[in-house]
Amino acid sequence: MVRTWRQELLDGGLGESTMSKAYRLLRAVLNTASDDELIRRNPCRIKGAGVEHPAERPVLTLPEVFKLADSIEGRYRMLVMLAVFGSLRWGELMGLRKTDLDLTLGLVCIERALSSVGSRQIIKKPKTEAARRTIALPMWLVPELEQHFADYSELLPDGRVFVGPSGITPSRPNFSAVWARALKKAGLSGVHVHDLRHTGNHFAATSGASTRELMGRMGHVSVNAAMVYQHRTATRDRAIADSLDAMVHELKRGNPLNSGHVEGTATG
Repeated sequence: MVRTWRQELLDGGLGESTMSKAYRLLRAVLNTASDDELIRRNPCRIKGAGVEHPAERPVLTLPEVFKLADSIEGRYRMLVMLAVFGSLRWGELMGLRKTDLDLTLGLVCIERALSSVGSRQIIKKPKTEAARRTIALPMWLVPELEQHFADYSELLPDGRVFVGPSGITPSRPNFSAVWARALKKAGLSGVHVHDLRHTGNHFAATSGASTRELMGRMGHVSVNAAMVYQHRTATRDRAIADSLDAMVHELKRGNPLNSGHVEGTATG
């Protein structure tokens, strides 16, 4: 019955990731039934059925980020920039107030986030303490943020940073049309809004940030999430090799080396 249920859902078009979540839930329920001796053993025994294998999400290049920012409606240009260079989630972006930004020091404080409950959108505190954080922004972004407020401050109620043309908070479904037009204009496809944060996390990782630093910037308590961005890339590996190369050249300039021997170190 379990095998048939799973296969029928997959054949009906249910995504593999969603199927894996459903299977894990059923397995957990039946584990409880087994522990309570209501059934003899858990019938969820399909190997790998509860394991997700999500597709690798795209990472934009810097030129693509700026092209997308230039292609989207002006009121949302800073949404693209803060999502990438501040590693902010959609809900965090929608919950931002002008008072959350320190334009002197180039900081953004995450104190609240938008959450959807049915058809309602509610502003509330972040789900975890780690999500409440202060993030340093690149200083070149400060003049652009100042320009954003100069252009849209009269249209932003309650000190909000982002609102739609009608003055209300955009919902994901409503924003999808804006996003689709921007992607088409920028010549991009298959990119989701969340991929902006994914791209920013990737940039932070390749800058040399430690796992702990990435966790703080991303607002995660789990090391696993940060480790996703710590995988070795060819570009980063070359940068490391170039740095080692520069160290040796600097040593040679200051302390000429004998062939095969560095002062105080024997080759072997």
